[in-house]
Amino acid sequence: MLQFNLDTPLADLTLWLQSKKWLSPNERVEQLEKPGEGNMNVVLRLRTNRRSLILKQSRPYVNKYQDIPAPLERIAVEREFYTQISAAGVDAMVPAILAYAPDEYLLLLEDLGEGRDLTSYYQKRVVPTSDLTGLLDFLRKVHQQPVDQYPDNLALRKLNHQHIFVLPYLEENGFQLDDIQEGLQEVSRTYKTDQILKAEIARLGEQYLSQGQTLLHGDYYPGSWLRSDGQLYVIDPEFSFLGFPEFDLGVMVAHLILTTGEESWLATCQSVYGLPLQEKRVQQIAGTEVMRRLIGLAQLPLERSLEEKVQLLKMARKMIVG
Repeated sequence: MLQFNLDTPLADLTLWLQSKKWLSPNERVEQLEKPGEGNMNVVLRLRTNRRSLILKQSRPYVNKYQDIPAPLERIAVEREFYTQISAAGVDAMVPAILAYAPDEYLLLLEDLGEGRDLTSYYQKRVVPTSDLTGLLDFLRKVHQQPVDQYPDNLALRKLNHQHIFVLPYLEENGFQLDDIQEGLQEVSRTYKTDQILKAEIARLGEQYLSQGQTLLHGDYYPGSWLRSDGQLYVIDPEFSFLGFPEFDLGVMVAHLILTTGEESWLATCQSVYGLPLQEKRVQQIAGTEVMRRLIGLAQLPLERSLEEKVQLLKMARKMIVG
């Protein structure tokens, strides 16, 4: 596997790209930079003497938490997602695939520009109506896309399953929540010892690991939504799989609730989405996602008081167990 990072000599990288015919004749890489914080993969922006490109590589670990192993094949899943939705009428909202090197786990993508992801929602505490409509339209069309064969992505799903449905609820999981916010560790004990809650979350986790028929993005939250030059895009579908549509919608709803504190997003999103759903399952997935983002490892840039988090956790529990 090709190994390089931001310290890779530009001349060597140019030679490798030219050997793959990924660059035009006389095109050379002039600058490398990080387009943003890559949670799962190594992501580079390549500025050549002619254009700007994005190069993405999976490694045998989570890029943000390099002590956590992760399957290399996730880059192939991302490529497959982009390929599948090219027929769904929403390919304008994702980057175009320019080249792929399976042996090096490398994907060359269109550069969507120097945009920003929508994690700014959490600070602004507002979700623009136009964004909501566009994101739900995208999701609906992806979910309607017929798919005959698709990678099961089970190894990555098992990793994700641990962080969504298991680890946040272990009494001794190694997460130092007081390092995030004083008092959060004690607050979390209420949920780590709640056997009714844990049983329901375990049941949802089994459903997540089961095979479904709907093409999912798999990580549909503001970190996967990008705005560049006024255009809305969806990126980072490495968690994609065939599952149940309530998972994507529930995750989306959870992050709108985390943004505004309003449970009414459940009804709003289901109405705009417009396809038949198991409403209770959307609600339970949303509650589970809210909870794991507050007391799990995958924290958000969420500036909330401890009391606000307590209220969100209480809301989430009610959504899960009633």
